[in-house]
Amino acid sequence: MKPRRPSRASRKSGIDRRTFVQGAAAAAAPLLFGCTTSGTGAALGAPAVIRAPEKKLPPEVLKVGLIGAGGRGTGAAFNALRAEKGTVVLHAVADILPDRVDGCLKGLRESLGADADQLVRVTPDRSFTGFDSYKQLIDTDVDVVLLTTPPVFRPQTLAYAVEKGKHIFCEKPVAVDAPGIRSVLASVEKARAAGLVLVSGLCWRYHNRQRELFGRIVDGQIGDVETVYTTYNTGPNAYVQRKPGQSDMEYAIRNWYHYTWIGGDHVVEQAVHSIDKMAWCFKDVAPKSVVAVGGRSTPVQVGDRWDHFSATFDYGDGRKGFHMCRQWEGCANENHDYAYGTEGKATVRGWEPYQAIEGKRPWVCATPQNDMYQTEHDELFAAIRSGQPMNDGLRMTHSTLLAIMVRMAAYTGQVISWEQALNSQEVLGLPSYAFGELPARTPPVPGRTPFS
Repeated sequence: MKPRRPSRASRKSGIDRRTFVQGAAAAAAPLLFGCTTSGTGAALGAPAVIRAPEKKLPPEVLKVGLIGAGGRGTGAAFNALRAEKGTVVLHAVADILPDRVDGCLKGLRESLGADADQLVRVTPDRSFTGFDSYKQLIDTDVDVVLLTTPPVFRPQTLAYAVEKGKHIFCEKPVAVDAPGIRSVLASVEKARAAGLVLVSGLCWRYHNRQRELFGRIVDGQIGDVETVYTTYNTGPNAYVQRKPGQSDMEYAIRNWYHYTWIGGDHVVEQAVHSIDKMAWCFKDVAPKSVVAVGGRSTPVQVGDRWDHFSATFDYGDGRKGFHMCRQWEGCANENHDYAYGTEGKATVRGWEPYQAIEGKRPWVCATPQNDMYQTEHDELFAAIRSGQPMNDGLRMTHSTLLAIMVRMAAYTGQVISWEQALNSQEVLGLPSYAFGELPARTPPVPGRTPFS
């Protein structure tokens, strides 16, 4: 029997606004629909009228601005410049740290070779540094911005980019706490209303083989999905040694993976990819709650992140989602996903080519491999050119909140509901940013650390 090909809708597997609102607390609903709120838990007002934006043709040459010039940002810029032949140029670069701007431009020129002079058109007056550099860049005449800063800064950069009418590539995760999530939800709706293209860095959604497999899962090829188990077990992130005279802030930014307040902990920053695939299997419907464990079992070299988490998501109707992630040196690694349905089982072996379904309608993936990072940008610029905006906003925000829920549950030792997580008042970032000393933070202790 020939397996069914997924419908176009199921292959896209995007969460719609109604689905998110039904799973969210009422206090957050105004953010989704553009209504105003006053304080916390404000009443839901009348939905805002979203008028179709006036369509206009994009310029012949699209100018790109890169905000966050580290390794991921440099890679994103390279992909953007390869998305079209000669009609996308890097126009401006911004980063908190000057040496990262210089390193990014040098790396791009080396990678692009003979095409570098045509594609990299950043001049000294369009190279910005410091904590407000994102605003300086967005205020230029760029058409598209790539948001690849450390995650704590992502909500504010996204909000400003949308305000200024820029098309956006937004790396994952989109926030590190619930206030950031609520800010992103508001930005997502504003981007939708303005007809802006918003593409997420949850890259597996752009992997052709996994699109095929997850499309089949969503389309019912393994029956009704009952259980999903995902893993992200790997080694620890590298860190940068502290230099004499370096401020606390600079040291933390250079090692942002290791600081929960900047990166959200590795379950949010890294394992969100696997949690996103769990969400994909469950059609991006919100769970009822999550319980989790975690901790730090290896010596702390830098920062305060934990090195392992394990979580159980309860969907309230018998369906369960399980996730495990760890960053341990010298241990068995695994980055696989398993979905169990009433009529079969689906297996994804992460970075390996194997994707298959066993059961009533067996299937082994033969879809050609693609570069998912390049596909993200190919589709971003294709959407801009077509005048038919795509918006990954809700699913990228949904999956980020799922990962934040795991951290909340593990840090506090409590069962955390979707509504609790979405309405949390805990802020991980700082009121303002400057180089200098950082405030002391109390390490979480499950059973003692309160949920807020």
